[in-house]
Amino acid sequence: MLRRPKPEAHVPPGGDLTRLALLGLAGYRGTQLAVHDTVLDPARDRIVEWHERRQTSTTRSTVVTLMSCVYCMGWWVSGVLLATYLLATGTFDQAPLLVHGVEWLAVAGLAVLLNHLDDMLRRVHG
Repeated sequence: MLRRPKPEAHVPPGGDLTRLALLGLAGYRGTQLAVHDTVLDPARDRIVEWHERRQTSTTRSTVVTLMSCVYCMGWWVSGVLLATYLLATGTFDQAPLLVHGVEWLAVAGLAVLLNHLDDMLRRVHG
């Protein structure tokens, strides 16, 4: 059986650190969009109303907590961004799953650091 050679994976100039930094910046922006930006206010309002109809629901409380916490949401946004990038560029199978787990920690860590810096600056500058 003939095997076709695997297409080479796309690696951006500057290698892994540049890629992780860009993904971290995207994770920060995605987290801000999901938690704070007004464009998603209608969706967040509907989720809060859904929760208020049955406040004793653990699932509903978890969803509301997740969507209002930049650290919680940042973790998942970063994971989705990293997985999408790895799958879209064909690089998912180029490293062990453990390496991708460490990449997830790095991307989420940078996004959280930027969110924390943003929160500090907001408190200082009003």
